[in-house]
Amino acid sequence: MYVAPSILSADFGNLAAEIRAICEAGCDLVHVDVMDGHFVVNAVAKAATKPLDIHLMVENNSFFADLFLPLKPKFLTFHIEEEKHPLRLIDHIRKNGVGPGIVLNPHTPVSAIEHIIDEVDIVLLMSVNPGFGGQKFMPVVLEKTRALRELIERKNAKCLIEVDGGINGLNAPDLEEAGADILVAGNHIFSSNSYEQAIRAIKLEF
Repeated sequence: MYVAPSILSADFGNLAAEIRAICEAGCDLVHVDVMDGHFVVNAVAKAATKPLDIHLMVENNSFFADLFLPLKPKFLTFHIEEEKHPLRLIDHIRKNGVGPGIVLNPHTPVSAIEHIIDEVDIVLLMSVNPGFGGQKFMPVVLEKTRALRELIERKNAKCLIEVDGGINGLNAPDLEEAGADILVAGNHIFSSNSYEQAIRAIKLEF
């Protein structure tokens, strides 16, 4: 299991130190939620020693993709609900040497991306309504994760499954069993006394 701490829950007054701390604590990716502007992403990129996992929560995906592609994140994901030309954007992201991905809100069915599942490197399932941290995990996303894993195997696709929202050491085993590859956690990690122990709990390293 890979862990991607979400900086949405970090101390923004001490952001560089927070990023260094989670990288040293054993995270695999640094998850960046983009809702406005780009100054935060640039600051994270300077401090991170692990690859960036950039999640666009914007309307103008192409504009923001072009802002962040030069940072060469590991993944750049966008919401299928907000994009009229997903295949065009996926191709653009890949041609710039970055792994393209699709995000699904909690109530968007997996069937919405069946036609493009073999074109992306990662699918991010939101297990809370996006916008702010500290929300509770929606159990319905467990079945959605299983459905996505079945679709990937049926289509012989090569993409990873990432789940974001309300993740902790208690629901991580169920998500692993359901087929998730990467778990995004913000509040669970940044509110803990030990970032390393919180990350190890999600990785199921006891």
